[in-house]
Amino acid sequence: MTETLDFLKLFGGFVYLLMGGDLLVRGALGLARESKIPPMIVGLTVVAMGTSAPELMVSTMSALSGFPGIAVGNVVGSNVANVLLVLGVPVLIHPIVCDQEGLGKQASLMVAVSVLFLLMCAFGSITFFGGVLLVFLLVVFLILATRGTALLPMDDAEEELERVLGLPSYKSSISLFIVLGAVMLPLGADLVVDGAAGLAAGWGVSEAVIGLSLIALGTSLPELSTTVIAALHKSSDVAIGNVIGSNMFNILAILGITALLTEIPVDPMFLRFDLWVMFACTVMLWLFVLTKTTIRKPAGVLFLAGYLGYMYTLY
Repeated sequence: MTETLDFLKLFGGFVYLLMGGDLLVRGALGLARESKIPPMIVGLTVVAMGTSAPELMVSTMSALSGFPGIAVGNVVGSNVANVLLVLGVPVLIHPIVCDQEGLGKQASLMVAVSVLFLLMCAFGSITFFGGVLLVFLLVVFLILATRGTALLPMDDAEEELERVLGLPSYKSSISLFIVLGAVMLPLGADLVVDGAAGLAAGWGVSEAVIGLSLIALGTSLPELSTTVIAALHKSSDVAIGNVIGSNMFNILAILGITALLTEIPVDPMFLRFDLWVMFACTVMLWLFVLTKTTIRKPAGVLFLAGYLGYMYTLY
């Protein structure tokens, strides 16, 4: 009975997170459109940061609640899922070409950020000063991006605004979307953390394992659905840029902001295996980009087999 309740909390929390994140992004996009904010600013801040809100809330809430393993596991597991799952599924539908302009620079930056993350974890915790460094790097990147020297290509925000259905146009509806999103996100995060901690205790595994698997998978669902839809429309080439951007934001924004609120101790188990799996996925993606290789169905099968194998080792 207790396990069923924990599953319901986890599922309900994900529903709140996905709905809350969607409402927040729509409200913020509506506000940006009505306020005549430049499209580049919208794409780099509202869209990119808004879609990371569920991961941010889960990581922050878990760290503040005394479950740092969930916070670190969520980021590490999401980065693994983004490469092996979020890229693995759509290439079964349509190949992904890795020859876009500037892709090599952004992939190299992703590797550099991942190395910094590994070094921080090697010291046993991500401190307040570590959080300052991560957020500083994020701000520097955003400033460079808004000046047109972005290493991270984003979809044109004008197209983003046109693609998103149901954008609020009145001040009252914009405010309602933003308020509902802001309320639902912490509620969902609280349910997810509570349910995850209960499942970990019931299954006899660490909270870190739940963070690496169930929570990471749940918070990666929006990216997965986006890439599958893109593949069905034979425009899945944008997926690789989105994955690299998401992996960078997970480290710089999510861990950075969480570390500003509370120090994040890193379980030594992450350094023994999981962080190296994440880094291997990062380097593998980097090599695909450097060689401008097209990711095809056989690679997708290997990606998915690798992800299933990783999940098996966790349990």
